[in-house]
Amino acid sequence: MLEEIQKRKTFAVIAHPDAGKTTLTEKLLLFGGAIQTAGAVKSNKIKKSTTSDFMEIEKQRGISVATSVMSFEYKNKLVNILDTPGHKDFQEDTYRTLTAVDSVILVIDCVKGVEEQTEKLMQVCRMRNTPVLVFINKMDRDGKDPFDLLDELEKKLNIHVQPLSWPINSGTFFKGVYNIKNSSLNLFQAGATKKIDDYIQFDDLNHPSLNEKITTSDADKLREDIELINGVYDPFDIERYRKADLAPVFFGSAVNNFGVQELLDTFIEFAPSPLPRDTDMRLVKPEENKFTGFVFKIHANLDPKHRDRIAFLRVCSGKFERNKFYYHVRQDKQIRFNNPTTFMASEKNIIDEAFSGDVIGLYDSGNFKIGDTLTEGEKLHFKGIPNFSPEIFKEIVNLDPLKTKQLQKGIEQLTDEGVAQLFKSYHGSKNIIGTVGELQFEVIQHRLMHEYQAKCAMESRNYFKACWMTSDQPKKIEEFIKYKANYIFRDKDENFVFLAESQWLLDVAIKDFPEISFHFNSEFKLETASL
Repeated sequence: MLEEIQKRKTFAVIAHPDAGKTTLTEKLLLFGGAIQTAGAVKSNKIKKSTTSDFMEIEKQRGISVATSVMSFEYKNKLVNILDTPGHKDFQEDTYRTLTAVDSVILVIDCVKGVEEQTEKLMQVCRMRNTPVLVFINKMDRDGKDPFDLLDELEKKLNIHVQPLSWPINSGTFFKGVYNIKNSSLNLFQAGATKKIDDYIQFDDLNHPSLNEKITTSDADKLREDIELINGVYDPFDIERYRKADLAPVFFGSAVNNFGVQELLDTFIEFAPSPLPRDTDMRLVKPEENKFTGFVFKIHANLDPKHRDRIAFLRVCSGKFERNKFYYHVRQDKQIRFNNPTTFMASEKNIIDEAFSGDVIGLYDSGNFKIGDTLTEGEKLHFKGIPNFSPEIFKEIVNLDPLKTKQLQKGIEQLTDEGVAQLFKSYHGSKNIIGTVGELQFEVIQHRLMHEYQAKCAMESRNYFKACWMTSDQPKKIEEFIKYKANYIFRDKDENFVFLAESQWLLDVAIKDFPEISFHFNSEFKLETASL
C-alpha cells in the first residue's frame, strides 16, 4: 500500500480567468500520453473542445464552470489533475477543490501578470500550506519582463520564487525555453500541436554552438540572465517547496506546447505524495490501514443521457474497495458502491480499488452532501471544506406548468452541487436561489433547460443576507417566525432561514430578539451576527 501511495500525485490547476489554465491542463494530458492531440479552448474553426471542458455551456462559452477530474500514468506515477473554474463567480468550487489536493500549479498570464483572482487563490493555498508551482504562460505574446514578473509574484503573492526554466525573448521574438535544472534548450515553433521532444543539451552555456541555435545576441542575453539567476538564488531546496515556502517558476506557451514538458517532469519529481488530513477528532495519515475519505464535490448529469449524479470523493487513508460496505458518518448508516469510477473528464472507468490521493466518483442517489465523510466505522469529519454565504438572491419563476416536477427536481439536484443554495418559502411556494456570483444563475438556467427541459425565469429579489437561526428557547423562534413570516424560508435540510432585506432590518431583528442567535452560514461555524 505504501508503494501505491508514493505513486500518487494529486494537484489542482488554478488561475485567473483566461490565463490559459484549461489549455495547460490539456497539454499536460498530451505530454502525459493520456490524449493524442489537444483541443482548442476558444476557436470557431476547430470544432473539437478541450477534454476537461465537457459541459455544454463550457463548450459554448469557452470557460470552465465546474471542476473536472482527470487521471493518467506518467513515468510510473499516477497523476490526478483537477482542473478548476477560474471565473470568480465559481470560486466556491475552486476553494473546495483545493481541500482535495496535495499541491497546486498556478498559471500566470505574462501579459497581465498577477491579477485579483490569482491573489485570492493564493491566500487559500497559504492558509493550507499547499505547495505551489508557477507556470508563466503566453510567452509568445509581448508581455512583462521575466524579472519584473518574478518580483511581482513575490510582492503580490507573498511567497519566495525561484525560476527553474527561463525564456529566450518573448512575443514575436520568442525563441524557446532554457531548462535551468537540466541545462537543456527547447526551441520554439509557433503553432505546434503535437508533442515536441526536440531538446538540445547544453552543459556549458559558453559553447559556441548555442550562438548558432539562437543567434549571438540572444545567446549572450541568456548567459547574462542565467548568471544573474545563479547569483541571486540559492540551489533549489525541495523541502522549502514542499513546506509552501518556495515556489518554482516555469515559463512557456501552453497553446504551443512550450515549457510544458519541463513543468511536468519537474512536478513528477518534486510534488508531494498524499499528505495527512486534519479532522475534528485527529490527524488522518495516508498510510493508515483503514479507509477514510470525504466528498468535496457533487455533479448531476455528468452524462445527460443517463441522468447520473456523481459524488467526487478524495481518498485520505487506507484502501477503498468496490462492493465493500463503508460507514456514512452524517447519516449513521452503512453504504456500498457497485460502480466506483475514475475519470478522464467525461469518460469514466469502473475501478476495483483506490488508494490515498485518488479522486473517485461514486454514483449517488441523494445520500451525499458536500463535506460528507466515509470511514470503516470511525466517527470523524474532515476540516476546512468552506461553505459560503450567498450575496445575490433570485426567485425562480416557472414558465411551463407542465414541467413543474422536472423544474423542482432540477433545482434540487443542481443546488446539491454547491454552486448555489436553495431556499423554499415557509408560507407559499416561492423558490429563492442564492449565489455569490451572477454567472451562476445563467449556468443554472441553461442547465435546467438543456438537462431537465424546464424553462424558467430568474427574477431578482432584494435580500441583504441569509441568516440561520438557533436558540435554546424554541418559543422565541416560533414568535420570530410569526413576526417575519414573509421573510422566513427553509433550506435544503429544513432549517429555518431569515432572509433579511437590509443591514438595518437585520440589526433591528437582533436587537428585538436577543434570545436568538443569527448565523451567516448553514454550518453555524462562522461568528454569530451582531450589531
